[in-house]
Amino acid sequence: MKLHKGDKVLVTAGKDRGREGVVEKIWADKSRVLVPGVNQYKKHRKAQGEKQPGEILTLSRPLPVGNIALICPKCKQPTRIGYRIINDKKIRICRKCDQNI
Repeated sequence: MKLHKGDKVLVTAGKDRGREGVVEKIWADKSRVLVPGVNQYKKHRKAQGEKQPGEILTLSRPLPVGNIALICPKCKQPTRIGYRIINDKKIRICRKCDQNI
């Protein structure tokens, strides 16, 4: 998985195309990421007796990794991610400005 928690991303496809957010959680086995405030759905919850009234919740659902692009912290553009090996360490690089991420 080339994206990490805390990366700023841009949604490139779907109903939220053009929106930005920060990656909160990653499911590498399913190739999905959770970006709060993006891909939101309503869920109606039934009342649980007198303890809890019924309500309508707004939830963010995970997005496929193919529908988002990393925003480079240096050049501030959506970009693909490459790798470079420096001193036996694998470093992520921006494909547009060729800087370390």
